[in-house]
Amino acid sequence: MKPKNKFQQQIVEASKTLPSITKEQIQWGYDNAISYVGQRTKGGKITCCKCAHSWQGMGELINTLLGCECSNCKSKLIIKASQKRSFNDSYYMTVIDAHKGYQVVRTIMLSYTTKVGKLPEYTYSEVMQRWIAPNGKHCTFARLRQTMGTMYYDLWLFYTPLELRSENTNNKYYINIYDRISTGAVYLKQKLIPELKRTGYKTALYNQKPLDLYRILLTDSKAETLIKTKQTKLLKRILDMGWKNIDNYWQSIKICIRNGYTIKDATLWCDYIDLLRFFGKDLHNAKYVCPANLKAEHDRYVVKKAKADALLEIEKQLEREDSYREAKAKFFGLIISNGLINIRVLESVEEIIAEGKTLKHYAQYMVMRSHLDNTQNINPIYSKRYA
Repeated sequence: MKPKNKFQQQIVEASKTLPSITKEQIQWGYDNAISYVGQRTKGGKITCCKCAHSWQGMGELINTLLGCECSNCKSKLIIKASQKRSFNDSYYMTVIDAHKGYQVVRTIMLSYTTKVGKLPEYTYSEVMQRWIAPNGKHCTFARLRQTMGTMYYDLWLFYTPLELRSENTNNKYYINIYDRISTGAVYLKQKLIPELKRTGYKTALYNQKPLDLYRILLTDSKAETLIKTKQTKLLKRILDMGWKNIDNYWQSIKICIRNGYTIKDATLWCDYIDLLRFFGKDLHNAKYVCPANLKAEHDRYVVKKAKADALLEIEKQLEREDSYREAKAKFFGLIISNGLINIRVLESVEEIIAEGKTLKHYAQYMVMRSHLDNTQNINPIYSKRYA
């Protein structure tokens, strides 16, 4: 693909002087990105497919479920009880690089083939590069892929060059295939552009793809604020939810930061804020958004929410009183008895609710309680409807 604008032209020129992946980086990938197999025979003999060392293993179930470590090379092995003698697989690794003022995320595919008792043979190829500008704009270099007659989207044609590729029209479904490529193991030594360093980012990816994380850090100061105030668990949680959800919590987050409140359980806190919003509480008030005992307050509001939902559901059932009577009227008055037990059809929704209270069915009990105590401790919206 030919560059279509000045930005792409600059990236193409910069790519011409990008240094090649080093032997040290590739060797690190062989040692850390690949999951090696330990072949186990019926007699319990295990052979490491990385260093070819063999030894008598423990019980089959223990080795298969928990895996084991090679006593020679210390590699963690995936045990396969098989008569198969040859194994091969491919894995991705990622190198975080910086070049000509751009952040470069480089994806390498590592492949190995081995036979039991022999050392593996390795191959590697850099298959993709994501170039990110300081303003968050990006473009992709990649090799061509085999796209006909297969369901796989990463069958790379290794003989093709790394070239600028279109991301929006690389298949008829308009799915960005390049975003689906696995990150794999990330090389420990990362080179970062100054703009990314200033956001407070170190090396953690927070379980995100590097391209997505870097673009958010470079374009949204909220992410930078979360890192610099050590609210990294909250950053990860909102990234997992989808960064667009940050606005739902941002005002409350600022209150936490202002009061020196560190959120230790981000999942629980976000759910708690959603509950506060449901009940119309003030999300700008530290009394609510910075609870001393987050779990206790969260659980209290969960119970209140369950009560409110139960009331709403019972209201819907009460509205069906006429249809219930019409459907069951022919059975009213009918009693089945053996002298000890009497069975009859309940003749109204109100009777069902009363029976539920007697049997301590939660939803029915709560609606009866709401009639008795005028819906104390329930959202005012519900109180007005049930008072």
